[in-house]
Amino acid sequence: MKIPFFSKKKASRKPKSKVREWVDAIVFAVIAATIIRWATLEAFTIPTPSMEGTLLVGDFLFVSKLHYGTRTPKTPLQIPLTHRRIWGTEIPSYLDWIQLPQYRLPGFTDVKRNDVVVFNYPEELEYPLDLREHYIKRCVGVPGDVVRVENAELYINSEPALVPEDVQFSYAIKTSEMIRDRVWDKYEISESQMIPGYGYMVQAKPEMIEEMRALSFVDDIIFSPTQKGNDLVSVDSTEVEPQTYPKTPETHWNKDFYGPITVPEEGQTIAINHENLLMYGELLRYYEHLEDVKIDGNQLFIDGKQVTEYTFSQNYYFMMGDNRHNSWDSRYWGFVPEDHVVGKALFIWMSIDPEQSFLSKIRWSRLFSGIE
Repeated sequence: MKIPFFSKKKASRKPKSKVREWVDAIVFAVIAATIIRWATLEAFTIPTPSMEGTLLVGDFLFVSKLHYGTRTPKTPLQIPLTHRRIWGTEIPSYLDWIQLPQYRLPGFTDVKRNDVVVFNYPEELEYPLDLREHYIKRCVGVPGDVVRVENAELYINSEPALVPEDVQFSYAIKTSEMIRDRVWDKYEISESQMIPGYGYMVQAKPEMIEEMRALSFVDDIIFSPTQKGNDLVSVDSTEVEPQTYPKTPETHWNKDFYGPITVPEEGQTIAINHENLLMYGELLRYYEHLEDVKIDGNQLFIDGKQVTEYTFSQNYYFMMGDNRHNSWDSRYWGFVPEDHVVGKALFIWMSIDPEQSFLSKIRWSRLFSGIE
């Protein structure tokens, strides 16, 4: 006996309209770009001169999320392909109604000393962690390192640190003449500020400054000056910058005479005393993910109980800009927690000079150059 099978003739699909095809293509492209941007590579641009001359204002670079491990999203309610604001506006692009636990997927490597790293700016506590502004600096201190700056020279664990090839410092150039732009261009100086009655303050590479000393119209060049009243004096005078981390005059530190300070590492246990609370109290308050922290004098209370020692739950890093006298970095705002690390800077894919015009704006020699 034949058993009849019920079958329906497939209805012919109505062809998609051109509008529907475009919408589908755009949705697919946005989803793909969002996944790539989150998990693998993200493009960034350099807006400030804090990393000159390694990175210049107008450099566009790719940053790898895979090297240190991709972070899972913490703030999921966000317009795709935005960071904190809708493009070209001050309108927030996210809602913080939902905050997920954040994890890091396995990466190729850990953050190493001298890596150029993108991270979320730790001090922006008013924003969710993953939506704090992106900063890019060189990691000069890894967990457990002792960082010290002496007369603008960086030491790690009492040894002179690697000096980046294009590192810059501040110099005061004494001259009675006006220095023209072509001279600044020749010596690769992009920042100069006139000092009335003296000359110029510049950010420059040491080798370029040595060449400038031979110029007939240059009377003198002073390394790392700072202004005190109307006189130029060396920074190794008694000048103190109380805004340097940990933001207390007790340390008597400034950007050129800083530390020593030890970079905390996961599993490290510290005694609770005045010195350690001074150095690490902010970390315990804001970055160790503790629910109830109170510092009262030289005492630490966690969840209402006094503790006499504390073990760090994550690694931290010390970051500095290669433009050492024009960089807002760890010397001012402290350590970068590991969960704030975004990725490793890989290479420059485009570089545009904002001071030039038309085709001259493109710095052709920098295209597709690696970042060391």
